[in-house]
Amino acid sequence: MVMTSVERMQAALARRPVDQLPIAVSPWGATVARWRQEGHLGPEEDVAEHFGQDLRSGGWLNSVVDLEFQAVTLEETEETILQLDANGARLRRHKLHDSTPEHVGFTVTDRRSWEAFAKPHLVGIDRRRIPFEGYREARRFAAEKQRFFCWAGVAPFEQMHPVCGHEHMLAGMALDPDWVRDMVQTYTDLTLAHLELLFAEEGLPDGMFFYEDMGFKQRPFMSPAMYREIIQPGHQRLFAFAHAHGCPVIVHSCGFVEPLVPGLIEAGMDCLQAMEVKAGMDLPQLFARYGDRIAFYGGVDVRCLISNDRQRLDAEMDAKILPVVRGGGGYILHSDHSEPPEVDYETMRYFVERGRQLGR
Repeated sequence: MVMTSVERMQAALARRPVDQLPIAVSPWGATVARWRQEGHLGPEEDVAEHFGQDLRSGGWLNSVVDLEFQAVTLEETEETILQLDANGARLRRHKLHDSTPEHVGFTVTDRRSWEAFAKPHLVGIDRRRIPFEGYREARRFAAEKQRFFCWAGVAPFEQMHPVCGHEHMLAGMALDPDWVRDMVQTYTDLTLAHLELLFAEEGLPDGMFFYEDMGFKQRPFMSPAMYREIIQPGHQRLFAFAHAHGCPVIVHSCGFVEPLVPGLIEAGMDCLQAMEVKAGMDLPQLFARYGDRIAFYGGVDVRCLISNDRQRLDAEMDAKILPVVRGGGGYILHSDHSEPPEVDYETMRYFVERGRQLGR
């Protein structure tokens, strides 16, 4: 029986059989521009619909500290720009290519500066934080195309570090954990209050997708104990809110986060997304350990797509995807990272079509 995208995603997330693997793509803007230039995509064509992506998302809340503040340029060269932003952060960004900005300095560095500068702006509801129109249009589009629709946005870890930087935040977990707990609680309260308003006025999504980059190469940013003591309480509240509204929870995290997976499952995660190979994540190993409790989304080494070598890509897909689908697990096809412009259109098309077949 042929499933709709909604039915296919629901089945995959619940680890039930599907007619074919649900798929998702996330090419860089430069990748899409290349494919348009080569004539594979129309000038205004939606790239996700072009590949038949099974899910759509929308509704990202604005979590910046000061909604009134306009970025101030402190220094600019031909290649970089240094700005003071609405979080009180001084960040240097490259102008010629996308990359993680350099952390130059932060107004918030400890509990005192958090309470004086940031926290007063993050209490209560401000409708400007909610993209009502964007959420409404994304939800309408998904319903029209029968796509599984997720609210998508960041959770506390990704809300905190833009304000104080990873170094101050992680040192705070060790030296002043109550400060970081307060940040987690504040951002969780902020998110829940605004989501309640958004869903009451615009309707519920089919699922919820939280972005939390909690690892780097071969290590998570924190120990499992620190996760459980400081971050997990916020996650539990957010994930319980999702489940109370009938929404499964997808968690994205780049980096090596395997030690945190048991805690994320305890918090209520239904699906783990990304599983970055070069950071040390291994989809078959994760499935063997946790496949009876969660579904998986991604985990195919994007470097195999970048190689544009179909034999290498076949081997990677067989090694990563087949153990999951043959073992009765839930799986959504995606690479372990966004697809950069080195990926040929023909390679991406092959990846999607072969991946769908692997799940039949």
